[in-house]
Amino acid sequence: MKNTIGKQLKDLRKELGLTQLEVANKLNISRVNYTRYETDAVCPDFDTLIDIADFYNVSLDYLFNRTLEN
Repeated sequence: MKNTIGKQLKDLRKELGLTQLEVANKLNISRVNYTRYETDAVCPDFDTLIDIADFYNVSLDYLFNRTLEN
């Protein structure tokens, strides 16, 4: 089973040793919204997805756990 975007976000945040509040503040969003992203309650809009990918220095494909398979 593939990881969800929420799982990807949680794993990335934990790798950096950050709290949800710290990430939310860096992204200029509420902690509640960021928590909803991590729990897959809602999916971030496109602009927020780009901001998240930039913050974590990963691609959108990585966030969506997409890989090229031959």
